[in-house]
Amino acid sequence: MHKFFIGLIILTISLTGVVMAASKRALLIDDLLACQRLKDPQFSPDGKWIAFSVETMNEAENKGHKDIWIVRPDGTKLQKFTDHETSSSNPRWSPDGRLAFLSARSGPTQIWIKNVDGGEPVQLTDHYTGVSDFIWSPDGKQIAFVTRVFPDCSDQKCIEERDKAAENSEVKARVYEDLMFRHWDSWWDHKRDHIFVMTVADRRMVDVTPGDYDAPPIALGEGFCFSKDSKQIYFTSNHDAVVATSTNNDIFVVPVGGGEAQLVTKKCEIRDFKGNDSQPRISPEGKTLAFLSMRRAGFEADKASLFLLNLETGKFSSPTANWDRSIADYQWLPDGKDILVRVDEGGRLRIYKLNSKTGDRKALVEQGCSNYISVSPNGKTVAYLNQNYNTPYELFVADLKTGKANQITHFNDDLFAQIEMSRAEDFWFEGAGKTKIHGFIIRPPFFDASKKYPMVFMVHGGPQGAWQDEWHYRWNPQMWAAQGYVLVMINPRGSTGYGQKFTDEISQDWGGRVFQDLIAGQKYVIQNFPFIDSKRLAAVGASYGGYMMNWMEGHMDDFAYPFQTLINHDGSFNLYAEYLTTEELWFPEWENDGPYWEDDEFYRKWSPHQFVKNFKTPMLVIHGEQDMRLDFSEGLMVFTALRRVGVPAKLVLFPDEGHWVLKPQNSRFWHETVFDWLARYLKE
Repeated sequence: MHKFFIGLIILTISLTGVVMAASKRALLIDDLLACQRLKDPQFSPDGKWIAFSVETMNEAENKGHKDIWIVRPDGTKLQKFTDHETSSSNPRWSPDGRLAFLSARSGPTQIWIKNVDGGEPVQLTDHYTGVSDFIWSPDGKQIAFVTRVFPDCSDQKCIEERDKAAENSEVKARVYEDLMFRHWDSWWDHKRDHIFVMTVADRRMVDVTPGDYDAPPIALGEGFCFSKDSKQIYFTSNHDAVVATSTNNDIFVVPVGGGEAQLVTKKCEIRDFKGNDSQPRISPEGKTLAFLSMRRAGFEADKASLFLLNLETGKFSSPTANWDRSIADYQWLPDGKDILVRVDEGGRLRIYKLNSKTGDRKALVEQGCSNYISVSPNGKTVAYLNQNYNTPYELFVADLKTGKANQITHFNDDLFAQIEMSRAEDFWFEGAGKTKIHGFIIRPPFFDASKKYPMVFMVHGGPQGAWQDEWHYRWNPQMWAAQGYVLVMINPRGSTGYGQKFTDEISQDWGGRVFQDLIAGQKYVIQNFPFIDSKRLAAVGASYGGYMMNWMEGHMDDFAYPFQTLINHDGSFNLYAEYLTTEELWFPEWENDGPYWEDDEFYRKWSPHQFVKNFKTPMLVIHGEQDMRLDFSEGLMVFTALRRVGVPAKLVLFPDEGHWVLKPQNSRFWHETVFDWLARYLKE
């Protein structure tokens, strides 16, 4: 071919690439709100369908809307199963192949059921306080569901009359005599979660967990299941005297017709079961009960091991006892021998295939973060959702023999085809004591290596949590990178997924080795990624990450490269006050070695309020007034301290949000406020 034509072809290809690149744009808050959010895939009993929910945000109405969709396992025949002005969620297949779900289309949320081949949905439950979760019995004749009741009310009429009396009274006083009088973002209404069993044929309902306790428990523990013969219910509950100081969620069993519940997680030769026990599930043949168990009482971030109880012999075993990873979720395979487990590991949520007898394991899905696993009835495939820093959840189906996975939904493909994003890069460095520390870095879209970029340094919450390769709707690194910033996310001491010892090493040491890890990480990225501008740096964090912003504020001189500004969302400031205003008291008691009046060594040592005299870095303070995990007074205190000593600061309070900002319009305002603040200090 003539050189002229070859050159012309090359030029055409190059120009086409330039045009394609130019047609893309950076991520916008509109895109974040426009994402369709998948959840909860469930295989049908015949294996021909997968049901799941999809949520879309309605910014005008300031809320999300959910519908149920169904699709063939090969990705064909995708269709919306529910289409109603009221949301539908929690799809659960009946053993005969009908699909039940939750919806509030008739008032309080109830269970509805509909045939796959069409027809109108039929309402199954009509409980006054509604339904929050439910499961089918293996024989399909019963449904177990969770609802809220006054423990001393014997019927729904009693509950309704008491609610109406409180609503009509001019006195709105809240009166309490016990702890856990509020939780997360709600004041206790004196009701308890109870499990009811309903006979489908006649709609007769029985409260099988009566008493003044929650089943499932109010925090940490979850799950309930039928026995294989549909005659019993296994459930989690906490019967300790002071639930606010206890993580001792146990597993009980009770007949479906009601009666005295029996404790399952009794002390045995391998475990005393004083920690958190949760997620009971019966094996396919009905002879083994599986559940997750943490060893240490009062520690919510202990290693969660998989335990098996042989229901015939009464013997316990743990196939993950020697595996230094915490099990987040699991599902039995139909053969009753293997179990799929979901594991937090190295900044990913991975799926492993585990032999229940030997503990041998094989990685099945290693990339991104996988969630909501559902095994096909024939045991050959698994449906799951997977996400990463560049894409939100989509539905995948993987072959359990070969590990080959196919993406079968593409709800967000058209949206993301327009958007330019950089891939997250892993890096490792030496932290305190020469410990290897892992982190992620994301470059801005349309990155130019010849330029210098400001950096945003994110600190995660928990503190026993981790930055993971996942899409996020509140702290989305790509959204921040789209503003022209390099994003750095480090997993220091306390992070999960790197062994239990690593996780343990933050307790009673909130400003110690973890802080040294962060200092070393900041220095490492600035010295090893030359495109970072060391004169334009911001650090941001929420919850424990917000605490760390307050700690950095009083210790900025420890950094070789000081930050120009800090952003603190719902962070703790005064550890003494936090103890008396939070709800789950086991957390500060574990992290600080008890109540402060018994020994305040760690409260005194690690409380940021002790270092106000060192404050000098401008800070944006954001807090939700409905946050009962970290009371909004924590935000008021740090803002007052900053302004009193003359440091530039801004306070943003959300009266209708808790620990997270969830409403679409609030989310938009949050992002706009945060990015305006960053631009004030980082833009040239």
